[in-house]
Amino acid sequence: MNQPYKNDTIVALSTPNGVGAIGVLRLSGENAVKIVNTVFKGKNLEQQASHTIHLGKIIFKNEVLDEVLVSLFLAPASYTKENVVEISCHGSPFIQQKIIEALIDNGARPAKPGEFTMRAFLNGRFDLSQAEAVADIIASDSAASHKIAMQQMRGGISSKLKELRTALVDFTALIELELDFGEEDVEFADRSQLNQLLIQIQNEIAVLSSTFQYGNAIKNGIKVAIVGRPNAGKSSWINALMEEEIAIVSEIAGTTRDKIETVLNINGITFRLIDTAGIRKTQDTIEKIGVRIALETIEQADLILYIFDLTNLSFQELEKDVDDILSKSKAPRLLIANKSDLINSGWVSIGGEFGVFANLSFLSAYNKEDVNFVKKELFNIVSNEFIKTDENVIVSNARHYEALQKSEEAINEVLHKLQLNISSDFISQDIKTALRHLGEITGEIDVDRDILATIFGKFCIGK
Repeated sequence: MNQPYKNDTIVALSTPNGVGAIGVLRLSGENAVKIVNTVFKGKNLEQQASHTIHLGKIIFKNEVLDEVLVSLFLAPASYTKENVVEISCHGSPFIQQKIIEALIDNGARPAKPGEFTMRAFLNGRFDLSQAEAVADIIASDSAASHKIAMQQMRGGISSKLKELRTALVDFTALIELELDFGEEDVEFADRSQLNQLLIQIQNEIAVLSSTFQYGNAIKNGIKVAIVGRPNAGKSSWINALMEEEIAIVSEIAGTTRDKIETVLNINGITFRLIDTAGIRKTQDTIEKIGVRIALETIEQADLILYIFDLTNLSFQELEKDVDDILSKSKAPRLLIANKSDLINSGWVSIGGEFGVFANLSFLSAYNKEDVNFVKKELFNIVSNEFIKTDENVIVSNARHYEALQKSEEAINEVLHKLQLNISSDFISQDIKTALRHLGEITGEIDVDRDILATIFGKFCIGK
């Protein structure tokens, strides 16, 4: 798998499209330096050392295209472990395209999305999980998602899986040896030790899998469903949290008929606030659709912010809403008794029956301190109630999670067959299945090129 990829030399714009101060063109391949040297007037690039920068002009068909800086990164000391050249030119799309045309005319070809990183993987620069983390770093929009991606790129999950696979490989080798001496009825692999190891690996995989809910939510943003009855103050709260007029606020019940989604960053964590239609029985066709979408949003949410009008909802009605609506989800919830500013302060003690509900607060969307309190509570819920590991190895990639699940299934099958004293050849096959699924995460197996194309095709061109 990790054989040098020397077929040709690729080129692409690595900076975003559009006008800017500068643009950076990147080439990778055995002939990268040679190709650039054909259009570069300055020092002879083929005689220069790695990790040096050179000033000169790009000339094509006797026309000076631009004055540029050329950076050299010679194999294997480069991102792709191939010869890499970066051309820093002015940020004119016209200039950039003309230089790319000149490079293509001299032997380069346009790079496909993610091809630089795919070459880095194929050339052994890092494993597949680390390569995927590159895309996650580029796409990260919060401190938390960036931290998870950086941890993965540094080999967090790779190191953990390497430990598990090494132990399994050793036992597989012993079992295979037994099969070679099948006629002599010898046992090289201690079954009790194998059983103990499998239970340990099973627990490790279970811990890693349990982090996916947290990791995926952090990576894509915590989905917060803001729900409640019509006119409870949901739109007022989303406006207060965002500190701008995002949703229409009206005294007319049923104003919000579709879900409105916006993004809020709290202490480096991205929250996707979803304002939904008020939940009630209605004969209005459009409003019915809004209610159905609201109920679906609850089921899909990572966290629920339930808001009710303290001036217009009884204890019994709240209890019914909790049973009928919130019971559809196991997600953490925060209950807000809204419009507390309209109630005599003594009412809270008189209405103490509401105290039976956990995570319930008497607040007002028009009170700045109350808004800050809710932001703090949202952050605390994510920090405290989502499952994390002590080792801080967090799974955020759906492909990795699926592979872990399949590995766990295979290991469970091995444990079952050990209990039944099934033949070693069947046990060996199931262990190999577990190893294959674990290897799919890091690319330590022969990964199909179509799969690689799918993975790296999600990257931006130039990376």
